[in-house]
Amino acid sequence: MSAFPPSQRASRRLRLSAFGLAVACSVGIAAPSAAVPLTATTGTVAAPGATDPNKAKKQVDKEIESLKQQLDDTSVALQNTYFALRRTQAALPVAQATLDKATADVSAADAYNDDMAVKLQVAQANEARAVDELSSTRAQLSASRTRVARFASQLYQDQGMGQLSVALSATTPDDFANRIAMNDTVMDVQQQSLQRLATARAAATAQEAHIRALREEVAAAKKAAEAALAKARDARAKAADAKAKLDALAVQQAAQSKTLEAQKANERKSLDAAQKEQARLQKVLIARAKAAKAAAARRAAALRRAHKRVPAAPRVSAHGFLSAPSDGWISSEFGMRFHPILHYWRLHAGRDYAANCGTPIRAAASGTVISAGWAGGYGNRVEIDHGILRGVDLVTAYNHMERIVVRGGHVSRGQVVGYVGTTGESTGCHLHFETYEDGIPKDPRRWL
Repeated sequence: MSAFPPSQRASRRLRLSAFGLAVACSVGIAAPSAAVPLTATTGTVAAPGATDPNKAKKQVDKEIESLKQQLDDTSVALQNTYFALRRTQAALPVAQATLDKATADVSAADAYNDDMAVKLQVAQANEARAVDELSSTRAQLSASRTRVARFASQLYQDQGMGQLSVALSATTPDDFANRIAMNDTVMDVQQQSLQRLATARAAATAQEAHIRALREEVAAAKKAAEAALAKARDARAKAADAKAKLDALAVQQAAQSKTLEAQKANERKSLDAAQKEQARLQKVLIARAKAAKAAAARRAAALRRAHKRVPAAPRVSAHGFLSAPSDGWISSEFGMRFHPILHYWRLHAGRDYAANCGTPIRAAASGTVISAGWAGGYGNRVEIDHGILRGVDLVTAYNHMERIVVRGGHVSRGQVVGYVGTTGESTGCHLHFETYEDGIPKDPRRWL
């Protein structure tokens, strides 16, 4: 492996630019440019600032847990689809941040790879230059050795021809002086040749050591270049993987949004049916309350015509008249609620007791069972009429039962009338307990 040459590096930068443009286009489709998508149903920001997957998941799990308390009467299918969409929306900014980091890593890795390629080229050029210099030095060394060898051979052949021999062989004083000067010149040349030989040897030794160091530097530069190339390839693979995940999340979000809209339409139909059933039951209770009051009035009038004493209505304190119908904990009170998925206000017309399925449900007071059976979104339902109290006809209703025990006749306070369940439009085991005054749902706490 080796670093890319300049032509390939330029080509790689061009491909990276094209890749970045493709990434930008795909992100623009999947989410807003701020990389924080808006929810399809509430318009709220999904997991703000949560680029850590664990933190994003915790935020969404916390949101979902709080929403579950507002969705007791919402179908499981709609809840699951909505929660899946919220998790996907929370994952999108995390995926976007991962892609951004991966893209930045690609740029950094390519820049590092370019630097290592340049360093490798410089190291290789330095090595080549040092090898050339060593070759020249060795040529000089060889020439110096040849000259010295020649001098040594000549000296051997001319042994005994030193200054004294030169002087004795001179014929005239001028010849003597010339011979002495010539001999000195020859000796100087010999000395210079020896010095050059020594210098060339030292230079060759130093250059050989320098080349060894340069070769180590080239080897290190090759390793660094190979590591840089591997890092760039790994960064590019991670960026491609991050983009694929972001694209998959965008597709998943679109599919979940489409499914959610279909689920919302189904839920509205179910709620419409439940509201119609609730209105029907309420009309029955209103009519029955009117009939009960009219019958009580006729009985009182008959007694008066017969000159008999009309019995006084029992003095009942509303607060505390009813006993708790379940030992479960109170999970939801009576009151208006905003549906976070369907976006409308609705009345939660009773009090919820959270308990395990199969837990006994007891009559809150003595009375007469006036209805028992399936009631649409209420599931298995029992209604008990407790008579006219404080001027109103009081009826209690017990909903979502797993099983009904009493289907008619008189029941006593505390008598088991059924068992906790999750029938009808219910997403978990609980008792939905209601109180009606003259057929109108009222807060059970007024009588408990």
